[in-house]
Amino acid sequence: MKRSMSVAGSFYPARSVELERYFEHFNTVYEENFTLPDVKSRAVIVPHAGYIYSGYTANIAFRILQRSGVKKFVIIGPSHRVAFAGITLCDFQSYETPFGDIEADRDMTQKLKDGFELTCLQSAHFEHSTEVQFPFLKNYIPDAKIVELVYGSAYAEDVSKIIDFVLAHEDYGVIISTDLSHFYDLDDANRLDNICLEAVTNLDTHKLTSGCEACGMIGVEAMMLSAKKLSLNSHILDYRTSADASGDVSRVVGYMSAYFI
Repeated sequence: MKRSMSVAGSFYPARSVELERYFEHFNTVYEENFTLPDVKSRAVIVPHAGYIYSGYTANIAFRILQRSGVKKFVIIGPSHRVAFAGITLCDFQSYETPFGDIEADRDMTQKLKDGFELTCLQSAHFEHSTEVQFPFLKNYIPDAKIVELVYGSAYAEDVSKIIDFVLAHEDYGVIISTDLSHFYDLDDANRLDNICLEAVTNLDTHKLTSGCEACGMIGVEAMMLSAKKLSLNSHILDYRTSADASGDVSRVVGYMSAYFI
């Protein structure tokens, strides 16, 4: 069973040559202004909007992962289309991208199914929060293997236990997907998003749940809980809003990327 592309041509280009132009542009702009941190991190937070809006922010985190030496990842994102309770994991054999298929990590899939009693709700896997990460991984780590987890109404503590289990394997990484505030004017978006940024920076879960507005709040809180248990520090890589791309400051969406080490 292949996990087919569901948002190619909308959230990201369906043609590999167009994707390559995006990545080249992101890297050129970044390198004109910054130097990539010389770190090896196996856990990142990335946004999941259309590449024109959040691709630059996500791209930095995937370049960090490229340096890690890790080639197996569990990608965790919230469900936007289907309402359900818990976390879904399907036994896909591969994941389709414009660069070619990514092989599923069947070993970790089975371990997670057995260890956490996860079941498959296939309709929830037509999900952009996880899918938009696939082309990044295939571009930067061509021989990567992945597992896709999508959560609905779930407890951060339960997701954190999965993260703990995955990161206990030194050859695995975790990718947490979230956007920040949605459809406020720029000033209000910056104010709300700064709560999220400060919370992640300080691993302050109380602050996170007391004002941050993120569609992937559960995954972010779970990653923070795991970071505290595993004595990891967090570092923000980039923050911006859709206004940086569109110029529209009246209704914006916020994006951040971060790594844990």
